[in-house]
Amino acid sequence: MGISLPAEAPRDCPLCPRLVAYREAVRAREPTWFNGAVPSFGTDTAELLIVGLAPGVTGANRTGRPFTGDWAGDLLYATLDKYGFSEGTYTADPADGLKLTGAMITNAVRCVPPENKPVGEEINTCRPFLTARIAALPKLKVILCLGKISHDSTLRALGVKVGPHPFGHGTRYGVSVNGRPVTLLSSYHCSRYNTNTGRLTAAMFEDVFAAAKEALG
Repeated sequence: MGISLPAEAPRDCPLCPRLVAYREAVRAREPTWFNGAVPSFGTDTAELLIVGLAPGVTGANRTGRPFTGDWAGDLLYATLDKYGFSEGTYTADPADGLKLTGAMITNAVRCVPPENKPVGEEINTCRPFLTARIAALPKLKVILCLGKISHDSTLRALGVKVGPHPFGHGTRYGVSVNGRPVTLLSSYHCSRYNTNTGRLTAAMFEDVFAAAKEALG
């Protein structure tokens, strides 16, 4: 399970040298951006936790809110709204007043990685934050992982072997959090690449949210 860390990383988290160097390089070019470990967004009474990969450099790394400011966020927040998990209007600005209802969004890796590709050591180093984030949600019923890295890291955060629980779009497994049963769902990541290539369609993404809604009862 790794060392014990709080559910949120400090903004200037020092744990991954490569990510720190990249974050500082971006900060030098864009000093008005957030440029830090992006905190989770949502309510501590969430029954649904969405786990993404990592902040995008011009998205969450710029705005300081998960999935805010890029195409992946446009699709994610529109789908959250359609299925009743948000209140207000998403305008890709953390000051838009949007609130999540019964949901929280976090990332497997909290700092922006070069080319959106964290390495294994960085994923492992950041995992205790994910473990703590999951454990700190007393009403959690469903975890929705976006992409294979998120899926695998979430399983490891829960102490579950990855091999018997392979990633796939629409996969569904039963896991345990603090002794309580939780449903683990997974989807292809809602990145522009996946949607532009047709690997993930809006309908496919909505199907996973429909499954999450069903699992919540």
